[in-house]
Amino acid sequence: MKSLSASGGSPAKISVFEKNLSWWVLGCIVVGIVLGQFFTGFFQAVANVKLAEVNLPVAALIWLMIIPMLLKIDFSAMKEVLAHGRGIGVTLFINWLVKPFSMALLAWLFIRHLFADWLPAEQLDSYIAGLILLAAAPCTAMVFVWSNLCDGDAKFTLSQVAINDSIMLFAFAPLVALLLGLSSIIVPWDTLLISVGLFIVLPVLFSQLLRRLMLKQGQTSLDAMLKRLQPLSLMALLSTLVLLFGFQGQQILAQPLIIGILAVPILIQTYGNAMLAYWLNKQFKVAHCVAGPSALIGASNFFELAVATAIALFGFHSGAALATVVGVLIEVPVMLSVVAIVNQSKNWYQAA
Repeated sequence: MKSLSASGGSPAKISVFEKNLSWWVLGCIVVGIVLGQFFTGFFQAVANVKLAEVNLPVAALIWLMIIPMLLKIDFSAMKEVLAHGRGIGVTLFINWLVKPFSMALLAWLFIRHLFADWLPAEQLDSYIAGLILLAAAPCTAMVFVWSNLCDGDAKFTLSQVAINDSIMLFAFAPLVALLLGLSSIIVPWDTLLISVGLFIVLPVLFSQLLRRLMLKQGQTSLDAMLKRLQPLSLMALLSTLVLLFGFQGQQILAQPLIIGILAVPILIQTYGNAMLAYWLNKQFKVAHCVAGPSALIGASNFFELAVATAIALFGFHSGAALATVVGVLIEVPVMLSVVAIVNQSKNWYQAA
């Protein structure tokens, strides 16, 4: 079965940019570090443009990243939930119970203990916070690409993403606060709530209003707008990464192993969540066209939201911001490998 894009049009395809996202991120690391060494004053000026502890330039960039993704989400698809109850149940279990709590545990184990001697002591809590933020937000639009690559059921993918986004409106802030509290990290509630409003609630409301206006003119109008916005969204992502690494450059040059260390718990959790979701779907006799996207949704992260929240809560210079960017760095190659596993194991999955 061939899945459709989130907007209901042509099949979702992975673009050249998306397929090579890791290389683009590596390029941003180099550019950001170099610019940070020579234009320190500029980066400091950008960091100081704040309102209620929220960096305004980054807020604008994050909106450019998030709005095109949210425009693809059709919340009316939630009516399909009963048709895929078992698959949706498994995915919700992974996304909202297993993923955030297992990441808190892995972060505590690897960052606070196993690798603590190789990391700057003053940033340990911040690294843990960044990893928690990365795991607390389920993926949105990129899921449609992954689903298409494993011939996933389009209606299931649409309904699952719509449900996740609806839950995220209410659950993201208390979940993050709970996990940070369990990790003995002080929770700046005011900034957290502002971040949720600015980076979740308002973009969702704005995007859905804009989506309805565009659909009144026809599906082609929405598709045309998404096509125009996509380059802006990608440029916003790259610009945010350059800013981040402009601030993080000296720390990375001093301790280049940091990125590799932060990747360890992310990799373990991503593959672990994907395989657990895949196995559970098999136990519940869920069709492979649902189990595939279920595993991929369970593994993938809404890294744009994680980056934005980390910057808002802890700042550009923080280990939290760096930890979320490591998630961006490894997202595409890891998810493509999970797609390959799902496709190559189809006969095993369908065997009695």
